[in-house]
Parts: sequence; C-alpha cells; structure tokens
Amino acid sequence: MIRFILNDKLVETELPSGSTVLDFVRYHKRLAGTKIGCREGDCGACTVLVGDMEGDKLNYRSMTSCLMPLGNAHGKHIVSVEGINMKELSPVQQAMVDTNGTQCGFCTIGFVMSLTGFVLNENAKQYEQAIASVDGNICRCTGYKSIERAAIIVSDKMNNKPGTETIGWLVKNNFIPGYFLNIKERLARLRETIRGEENKTREVKMMIGGGTDLVVQKALAVKQSAVEHLSGKDELNGIRLHNGQCYIGGAVTVTAFAESELIRGFFPALDKYIKLVSSTPIRNMATLAGNIVNASPIGDMSIFFLALDSELLLTKNGVQRKQKLKDFFKGYKQTDKSVDEIIEQIIFTPPQSSIFNFEKVCKRTHLDIASVNAACLYQVNERGEIVSIHLAAGGVAPFPKYLGRTGAFLQGKKITAAVLKEAIQVMNEEIAPISDARGTAEYKRLLARQLFLAHFQNQPGLIKQVIGA
Repeated sequence: MIRFILNDKLVETELPSGSTVLDFVRYHKRLAGTKIGCREGDCGACTVLVGDMEGDKLNYRSMTSCLMPLGNAHGKHIVSVEGINMKELSPVQQAMVDTNGTQCGFCTIGFVMSLTGFVLNENAKQYEQAIASVDGNICRCTGYKSIERAAIIVSDKMNNKPGTETIGWLVKNNFIPGYFLNIKERLARLRETIRGEENKTREVKMMIGGGTDLVVQKALAVKQSAVEHLSGKDELNGIRLHNGQCYIGGAVTVTAFAESELIRGFFPALDKYIKLVSSTPIRNMATLAGNIVNASPIGDMSIFFLALDSELLLTKNGVQRKQKLKDFFKGYKQTDKSVDEIIEQIIFTPPQSSIFNFEKVCKRTHLDIASVNAACLYQVNERGEIVSIHLAAGGVAPFPKYLGRTGAFLQGKKITAAVLKEAIQVMNEEIAPISDARGTAEYKRLLARQLFLAHFQNQPGLIKQVIGA
C-alpha cells in the first residue's frame, strides 16, 4: 500500500509502485491541471511540488511527475496546482495574469508550480533564483519575456520573506493555502504508520532511484515490475567526511549534493558546474548512484566522479565490496555489478591544494544531453610540475571514459604549450568518438581538445600557443 498526502488529502493506493505520479494524479484522482507533455522530464508541463522531511525540516522541491514513480511519493506531500488554489489567485498566479505570462496556457501550470517552489524555498529571494526555478519549463508561445516579468514581480515580493517559519509567512500572505501549516505534523504521523509496515517482505524484480533515466527508457517495464525504491532509504542518503574521505550515499540527489555545505567547501565553482547538469526538477529527483549505474557514455556526474578518482562501495544482501569507478564501466551500458547489487556509497578524497574543473558542451547551453563533457583534477608543485592528475571525458567512448594514458603522460611534466600539444595527441589515440545525432566524430574530437584545454584556463597564454590564436 502506497500512502501519501495529495494536496490536502491522505491517499492510499495499491496501484503498481512503478506507475507514475502524473498518471495517478490525472487519471485516478481526476486532477487535470497537471498536464501531459513530453513524458521525458523536459517540458515541465507536469511539474508538481514534493514536500519531504530533510532532517527536521519540511522542504518542497519541484519535480516532473511524468518521471516520478508512484512509490517515490510514499510518505511525502505531493502538491498539484489544485493544491495551491484559493478563493483568490495567489501572488504567483496573479503575476502571470498581470504580465500576460500565458497564451495557449498548456505550460502555465508548470511555471506556476515552479515559481511557487521558489517562494517556498526559505533561502531563495533573488530574481536570478526565480529564473533558475523555471529552468525546467518550456513555453512555445510567449517568448519568455512576459514570464520573466512575472518572475520579477514574484521575487520583489520575497524581500520580507523570513529565513525561518517560511510556510507560516507564505500562508499569512496568501501565497499558499492554510492547510500547509499542519502538513509537517501530518507527515510525521504518516511516517509512523509506514515504519510499522516496513518489515513486510515482498518480491523485488527491479531497483530504482529517482527514475529520471529508467522511466524514460523502460517505462512499461518499471510499471509492470515489482520495484524496490531506493531514493527514500536513510542508509543510502547523507554526506559525511570520515578519516579524510568523503562518503556520499548512493540515493543522494544532485540537488542535495550541490546544496551540501561540505561539498561546496571542496568545490568553490560548484554552482557553475551544476548549472550544466539537467534542470532543477530533474536534479531534485536524480540520484548520483543512478547516474553512474545507468552507464551512459555522457553521464555528467559519472564524469565528475571519475575525475575525482572515486571508489564505489557496493552491497548485496549485506555483503560489501569496493570497486574503483574507473574500473566499473566495462562497455556500452555494461558495468561490473550484479543485478541485485546496489551502490551504497560513493567515496572520494576531497581536493586539497588541487585544481578541479568540469566542462560540458551540448546543443542547448544548459539542460541538454552532452555532446562531450569533461572533468579534471590536478595538482602542481612549486616547480610547476604536475604531481597528480585525473582526467575523464564523456561522448568519446562507449562508456564514461577515464583518460588514464593521457594522465600518465602528463604526470611529472611542466605545463607548457608543447606538453599540452603532445597530451592532446595521446588523448586522441585514447578516445574513439562516433558520429551520431549530437555531432560527428571529428566534431567531438575538436570538443574534447577544447574542453581539455579549458582545464588549464588559468594559463591563457599557453592555450593560445596550443591553438595558434
């Protein structure tokens, strides 16, 4: 039995846990405000808000309901547009009206829900944050300028929003209905009920994290299988530092990773990197282990962690083993993992006195699948010699590629134009891109070269010498 709060009502269902929240909301609860668009998490027409306890806080995140397995709603608060409607329009809804932010209206619900997610975020007040909140929503009518004007109005109203007791302030100012005030207490009671049922065993045929890959690739199989949902497991969440190493739970989302103060301390430019990784609703759902297990040749976080020379802690029926991430990928969509093993932890040594960089090129500047992506971690001594280096690139091989030969060539050498030119030759022998919808093999080799050089952008004079500028 799946139990969660949908808007103001507790719902229970025995529908397959691999079916989607979108279909449950529209077809079983007849809440038709949530729209069906792409069913791939790209258009944002199906955006809902998901309230969940993160520590002792109730936080709301925007998510695409078309990719959210119903089982991942278990014990949470799901809010469709009907759940924010009141006698009068909310300031978010009114801003869309006042700026003519809607034409055909199909996408409007998604924008309203994403902007409502922005106002629910106690740390978000700025216009730039309002715009970032709708980065997963597409409108084909307005040209976006009217929606941007609506975002200005909404963000201006956030000036007095407190950093604590945010929900109470939003209710008082009619941004959300009054029932939001008791959701935290209701979720606590619901969790108690759920905990009493957790020991019941059942057959499992498929394990799923955030669903952002599997629900696109194998929607019917997910719906028809007995699914074990990993994203809500406490033992697979959390980020900690222990004995000089960082341990990240396999079910940690990209958003949780990006918001961690510990992680942000290791990567000063993290916001720039994360902006290149999908959209806000997808980052709110996608798990780090899921990105790795998917074994996509262009998986952004796989490349990120390869450059950190990460290690995986895998577990099966209580038996654990460790595996270097660079040895984990065996071929296209093939990994060194048995069917019923899961990634429990991702482990890496935090960068110290090192330079880290992540790059990505895709058809859209952000939110798209990479043509080529790349990451690098290197350390230079006082003589200008590379004492350690790890390189990775995606889109240049059948799987996320750790560039071991290129790194070995650079080890111990000073960074000069001649050395970088030779390293590019080594890299070209190590990679094997193919022509596909995201570019020709020749184009991908060019991108790989440019992204490799971007790792050394702190020495622009040398880069000019390499490219002949």
